[in-house]
Amino acid sequence: MPPQPAEITEYQWHARTCPCCGCRTRAEIPPEIQAHALGPNLAAALSYLSGRGHASKRNVQELAETVFGVPLSLGTVIKLEHEMSGALEGPHAQALAAVRGAAFKNVDETGWAKGGKLCWLWVAATRSVAAFQIHAHRGKDGLKALLGACCGILGSDRWGAYAHLPPRQRQICWAHLKRDFQKLIDLGSATQPLGRAGRKTARAVFAAWKDFKDRRCDRAALHVRLQPIRLRFQRTLRLGSRGADPKTKRFCRRVLKVYDALWTFAAVEGIEPTNNHAERMLRPAVLWRKGSFGNHSTAGCRFTERILTTVQTLRLQKRPILDYLRRALAAHRTGAKAPAFLAAVGN
Repeated sequence: MPPQPAEITEYQWHARTCPCCGCRTRAEIPPEIQAHALGPNLAAALSYLSGRGHASKRNVQELAETVFGVPLSLGTVIKLEHEMSGALEGPHAQALAAVRGAAFKNVDETGWAKGGKLCWLWVAATRSVAAFQIHAHRGKDGLKALLGACCGILGSDRWGAYAHLPPRQRQICWAHLKRDFQKLIDLGSATQPLGRAGRKTARAVFAAWKDFKDRRCDRAALHVRLQPIRLRFQRTLRLGSRGADPKTKRFCRRVLKVYDALWTFAAVEGIEPTNNHAERMLRPAVLWRKGSFGNHSTAGCRFTERILTTVQTLRLQKRPILDYLRRALAAHRTGAKAPAFLAAVGN
């Protein structure tokens, strides 16, 4: 970094007193200079530190003074977040529209807080777009607020918010199932047989998928390879659903209800057997929540949604983040539209 990373410009307006009448005349500073104490470069950097670096308001204040040599008030830090939130309103709306219209998206949610009350941070992500939204509910209403009519196929876990969707419109996460199988093994002798059988099935599924991803087999061969695994696992679940152990029976019946949704990835191009993509998109937000405990206001929630959406989407597209934040903020200050956000992207 340069010895003085921030360039500080001082504006002075002179006053003169008329020697005849004694009237004092003062020059006026242009409104565009009075409107903003910080330029778009520094403002974008501080917003990034707050929204992606998980820095608290006081930490941003300290960083501004220590790193950039610019002392700020806490009120200025909050004002910068609100200003950046306004600049990213359009890009956030574009991202929501993109994931809603996508043929396939991964969806997940995690706990958040607004004013100390529990709410939920939802994410829907494609290969090139990630859209975040905070909602009061974790159920069907939260999903509807995120995706609207919910077209396309969803990759998710087995949470009840997705239960109203038909199996053909879902892909159940095998990574979640693998963890469930391990839990069954750890519970005790009654559930261990099902847990071991399920863990063996998951290993076979992931091995077949890896060969397909590594181009060692085509989709037709993948389908053939998965067919006996699919039939064997279905028989295991049916036997377990009629067994004596109540936990085993309950687990088997729940999985059988969505059984066809376990195998969507084998037939439809572009679908993964896990929901890892959505979980990776949520991970920075989870770390942020652990340090900040959520937001205090609706305006803070909007900033969270929009900065996460912008940063994660630009990362997926391998585009420079700080430059986009700077240009979006500069456009917002002049009343212009935000720069192109979703140009030439696919599912």
